[in-house]
Amino acid sequence: MPVEPRRNLVRRLRPFAETIFAEMSALAVAHDAINLGQGFPDTDGPAAMLDAARAAIADGHNQYPPGIGVPELRQAISEQQSRDYGLSYDPDTEVLVTVGATEAIAGSVLGLVEPGREVIMIEPYYDSYAATVALAGAVRRTVPLVSDTRPDGGAGFRLDLDALRAAFGPDTAAILVNTPHNPTGTALTDDELAEIARLCVEHDVVAIADEVYEHLLFGGLTHRPLATFDGMRERTLRISSAAKTFNVTGWKVGWVCGPPELVAAARGAKQYLSYVGSGPFQPAVALALRTEAAWVRSMAGDLEQAQVALSAALADAGFGVHHTDGTYFVLADPRPLGYHDGAAMCRGLPAQIGVAAVPVSAFTDHPHWDHLVRFAFSKRPEVIAEAARRLRSL
Repeated sequence: MPVEPRRNLVRRLRPFAETIFAEMSALAVAHDAINLGQGFPDTDGPAAMLDAARAAIADGHNQYPPGIGVPELRQAISEQQSRDYGLSYDPDTEVLVTVGATEAIAGSVLGLVEPGREVIMIEPYYDSYAATVALAGAVRRTVPLVSDTRPDGGAGFRLDLDALRAAFGPDTAAILVNTPHNPTGTALTDDELAEIARLCVEHDVVAIADEVYEHLLFGGLTHRPLATFDGMRERTLRISSAAKTFNVTGWKVGWVCGPPELVAAARGAKQYLSYVGSGPFQPAVALALRTEAAWVRSMAGDLEQAQVALSAALADAGFGVHHTDGTYFVLADPRPLGYHDGAAMCRGLPAQIGVAAVPVSAFTDHPHWDHLVRFAFSKRPEVIAEAARRLRSL
């Protein structure tokens, strides 16, 4: 008999007993379906980085690294922040290496938010945010993205600034800001980020900025970190990772940058989650941060082409398709095909046509998102082409 995970799980975590990614990936395997649900690439990162990891293993870098991360990687992260954004971080006190961005987020929330305090999140939100806030015994307060018509007439999203202003109050401890945004692919505008910054300063709130898709923007857009806005350098923990930048989601190498007192708080929690991880991969990521910018730009260009191809296939199949500014993801509306429940559609797609996706309802608190479906386009051209052929059979 299968084990029921909710029976003995503490009450605050019962809503998160199984991730949507595990459920949909299992369906993809069971039906030999193309997995466009979970956001991971199917190509490797730059060859020089992979060679450096092999060399580190062969050279014996297989024991515990320093708790804050190997000095070489912390220095490379600091250099990249300065080179790309003009942000100066001391590699010894203002950079912390984590077991992926997920642990960086968890360490930040657990280290900074007292039980009962509120954490503002943009809805839809990446699913680990809600679980992490629950682990902290805190209260999540969501601010929605709302539908917006783009200048070209396409469907997109914008942040509801009135709801954002209303969300800040005396119980607000932190805001979790994700841009470029998963699952919608929306990049928050400078005006939206400036208003977040203004409110954080006015209410003395810490910002936890998940910017893992910082290099994966399309259409000539460039990323501007929240920490570069007035008053935010001293109140922002900026999070990124090698996973999305260098196609190594399995390495779990992430990092947090920020003022010493905030980084120390995140480290205080992080050290009891994993202590350390990914020892031999850290020198390899350091090399990639210093030498593989051209590879990242080329990879982002390939992703943009995949996004165009998958979006066209979804439109041809009859979906309503939302614009995406970047990331791995595009949202599709299946109501023109007669599907009004995205979760039910996703549970049936692997068996029906051999394609897996995830429902946006897994990332939300409110039912007006329930019809939408998220597809990942971080796949090889031939995989996208076959997925397109199967989708058109709808």
